[in-house]
Amino acid sequence: MSTEEVTQIRMPRHVAIIMDGNGRWAEQRGKRRTAGHKAGAEAVRKAVTFARQKGIESLTLFAFSSENWQRPEQEVSVLMELFFSVLQREVKKLHKHDVKFCIIGEISAFSPRLQERIKIAEELTANNRSLTLNIAANYGGRWDLTQAAQRLAKRCESGDLKAADITENMLAEQLCLAGQPTPDLLIRTGGEQRISNFLLWQLAYAELYFSKVLWPDFDEQEFAVAIADFSCRERRFGMTSAQLQQAILATDVTTGD
Repeated sequence: MSTEEVTQIRMPRHVAIIMDGNGRWAEQRGKRRTAGHKAGAEAVRKAVTFARQKGIESLTLFAFSSENWQRPEQEVSVLMELFFSVLQREVKKLHKHDVKFCIIGEISAFSPRLQERIKIAEELTANNRSLTLNIAANYGGRWDLTQAAQRLAKRCESGDLKAADITENMLAEQLCLAGQPTPDLLIRTGGEQRISNFLLWQLAYAELYFSKVLWPDFDEQEFAVAIADFSCRERRFGMTSAQLQQAILATDVTTGD
């Protein structure tokens, strides 16, 4: 399927991607793992362009998990420098193309200069609307849920809220990605078939697509294949197939939800 044909099928509103395989991509070519991360940065650029052109509202990329600090110190150092340099180089391009840039995760662990660069990028692009690009950095799904629970607990301690009054929606409002469409498609590259502590709450009803392609080789064509696979699936959300068909017949517009 061509990328042009993707515009004619049902598009997800929010795509989340676990960008896996950078290190293996480099090792297969006799290079250092860090070379794979640099090649992966180009794949990010392609994915962002594709998502913006196809009208996807939000794109969330898992760049650095809270567990990734356990990797070799040199690799982590290179990742941080790459993150800084890509931000410095790409943020003006994102702004030019009306892309809103957001970081989700515990950024206090990053260096002061990286935190400042993140702040500058977020402020510059805050009012852009063509696409929201979320980069998950030092992010973990369990951390996300924990910090949300802590926020609600503080309200209970202050007497502003009763524990019995806490609802799913109230918890969701405290999570990263609050206010954005719920991710309805998760793509993981590199052949692994797990979500690795990524968006544990938000992916409850997402369609999962696992690609054997290593992230640096994940281009527009591969993205189009994932979208086509998503478009062909029947998403019932707890309903029977008959109920779903009736719901579709009753509406004039089909969305990713």
